[in-house]
Order: sequence, then C-alpha cells, then structure tokens
Amino acid sequence: METIDKIKKQISENLILLYMKGSPQLPACGFSAQASEALTACGEQFSHIDILQNPDIRSVLPSYAQWPTFPQLWIKGQLIGGCDIILEMFRKGELQRLIKETIQNI
Repeated sequence: METIDKIKKQISENLILLYMKGSPQLPACGFSAQASEALTACGEQFSHIDILQNPDIRSVLPSYAQWPTFPQLWIKGQLIGGCDIILEMFRKGELQRLIKETIQNI
C-alpha cells in the first residue's frame, strides 16, 4: 500500500487521530506530550500513530496535510492543527465541545 493511501485510510478509519512522536503513555517530545494530555483531559478515547515508528508517514504526512510539524490532530477526517492550536482550543473549551459533538454524532 502506498504511504499516502495508508494515511488516508488511517484518517478515515479513526474519528479522532493524533499523529505524534511516541505514545500518550510515553511521549517522545514535549509538544506531543502536551497535545496528548489535552486530548486525554477531554475524556474521550482517541487513536494515535507514532511517527517515529513509521518513518514513511513522518516523511509524507506534512506535504499531504500541508502542515509541516508534529503532532497533528485529525477529527472526522479534518486536520485541526498542531500543539499550539490544540492547547488554545482546549483552554477556550473549544476542543472539548468539538470532541463531545463528534462523539455524539457518530
């Protein structure tokens, strides 16, 4: 499977998906740690892909998403953004609302 097809499949099959360095339990960078902590605090399950274990995704996803950095949060197939956006949305309560609405509408 081509890397771009694998990315599209992951995004379409996971309602809430965080591409990150490491895992929520063992993040490999501070930005990924902060992003996964904010998502965890929202109280709903989310999927994650460790880009350090998937170098093909790490190299292709930035151009596909037109977003150069990690982590990247995708909800319902849409790129939400990286760490700064995730944290800002969380502080404003927007991330919690978006996730709650997403889960309720499945």
